[in-house]
Amino acid sequence: MTKKKISFGRVFWPSLTASIVILVIIGTVIAITIGSLMGSAPQYAVGEKAVLHLQLKGDIGELSQSEISPSSLSFINKTGLADILYGLENAAEDDRIKGVFIELENARCGYATASEIRKAIQRFQDQDKFVVAYHSGEAVSLKQYYIASAANENYGFPSSMFEFLGLGTELMFYKGLFDKLDLEMQVVRGSDNHFKSAVEPYFLTEMSDSSRLQVTRYLNSIWSDLRSDIAENKTIDANRLNAIADSGWVRRVSDAVEYDMIDEVKYRDEVIALIAKKLSIENPDDINFKAFEKYASKKFLNNQKIANGKNANVAVIVAEGPVVVKGEGLSSQKITKLLRNARKDEDIETIVFRVNSPGGSALASDEIWREVKLAREQKKVIVSMGDVAASGGYYIAAAADTIFAESTTITGSIGVFGVIPYTGAMLENKLGLSFDRVSTNKHAILSTNEKLSDEEYAIIQEEVDFIYDQFLERVAAGRNMKKDDVNTIARGRVWTGKDALEIGLVDTLGGLNDAINYAISSTGIDSPVVQYFPKVKKEPWMEILESIEESEKDQATTPRELRALYEKVREIENFTGIQARLPYEIVW
Repeated sequence: MTKKKISFGRVFWPSLTASIVILVIIGTVIAITIGSLMGSAPQYAVGEKAVLHLQLKGDIGELSQSEISPSSLSFINKTGLADILYGLENAAEDDRIKGVFIELENARCGYATASEIRKAIQRFQDQDKFVVAYHSGEAVSLKQYYIASAANENYGFPSSMFEFLGLGTELMFYKGLFDKLDLEMQVVRGSDNHFKSAVEPYFLTEMSDSSRLQVTRYLNSIWSDLRSDIAENKTIDANRLNAIADSGWVRRVSDAVEYDMIDEVKYRDEVIALIAKKLSIENPDDINFKAFEKYASKKFLNNQKIANGKNANVAVIVAEGPVVVKGEGLSSQKITKLLRNARKDEDIETIVFRVNSPGGSALASDEIWREVKLAREQKKVIVSMGDVAASGGYYIAAAADTIFAESTTITGSIGVFGVIPYTGAMLENKLGLSFDRVSTNKHAILSTNEKLSDEEYAIIQEEVDFIYDQFLERVAAGRNMKKDDVNTIARGRVWTGKDALEIGLVDTLGGLNDAINYAISSTGIDSPVVQYFPKVKKEPWMEILESIEESEKDQATTPRELRALYEKVREIENFTGIQARLPYEIVW
């Protein structure tokens, strides 16, 4: 019997057509269900005797961020510091809100951010409202406890570990590894930038005296601030806290209770029952818990929509991440445009420049500095420093009228370095590769496979010193100081905000809200309308996903088709490891 050959086209084109039809059908279903959801989704309502439920876990950035993780298909919704501060400020004046229930588990942020959250919690409590903090998870970190210590009441899971051992840092040095690989890092720092220690792991095997001095100083300064802040809220003094950390007496939540750092050991249901009692509610299930993230983001988003519609007169430009020319992070391409637009906007009377950056590209930093300087020539520019505003992060702040920082902000590090790897010996000795060259001039080929000559090293050193000298001039002009005086406190040295205040690198201690209020009052604005840039917005499809998540417990509010698709995505998300399951789903 002869087999009939089936052509490629007879298989491919029908299959492709069928796939397209299926995609169109799925798209149509999604479009219909989205339209249904958009038209029928109830408005967010708080209700009476509400308690906001704030979950502090994961990264806390400057602004909120909602996205889909492409790797896990999970919905990621991060609440930013701006939302937290604005949410607590509004909740304090909202008669429907009786208190806040904070659950903390592995919250990640700097100590300046933690300090701002603590202050916002305290301001909320000043309005005769309660805050109950509960520590869940395997361990209570120092930073987690620092935030929670501002709350009226603190409770912890019975078996949770409690980390209260002080502050410390461990650095990894690579020189030994590089020696084994025959790899050399040719480091060029500003001629007297002995404190610019970020490159020390490339050519040393331990910390230099300069590095150890500055690290010891800023760790002790931050540790002193943490203990002082905690002592203000607890019946235990700062020296006692230091003794507890030195001795390692507190290892579990129960130990923290014994030393008056935590109120009681409780399971979560017991904490919920305690909150019900505060509200005079018999059944804890009847507590009107509302998601703080939703409340805060709705309030903040609505505020920004109003600000956009009213033509804002106060611009808050948020610059977060490493300084780069373009791409992700603190991009000069994006930030310069925002500063330029704010400068040219006749409605904008003052600019608050929020900086949270460890620095980066010298070129990009200079581009942003230039726009800050131009803006200051026309309008008052106030800088608010976050967790870190150092090196290039300080460079871009230096031209402002006034600089705010938290006492724990890491700042300064006025210095410059360059790193040129030498890979020739490694490639020859380890891989047997060799190189030869022909050129018209002796410096025509600058390759990582050939060591810098003394002359070439001197040329690069001269360029690094030029950029450092320019950095000193920028700071001296912005801070109204002599360049030699700036050099004394520069040389790459890192300072805390509190120390930076004493040496003149910042003007006053305070957070973002303090900087905004100062910008408003010093400019004489009677009716402030504050607009954040980049503009805060939420895509409609993200609103839809949020609505689906909120509706999981109340499925009647979610269209059946969209709920089915969502559940399928959640099912796939939970697949881990090798699967032993049917290759298709049987629907009976």
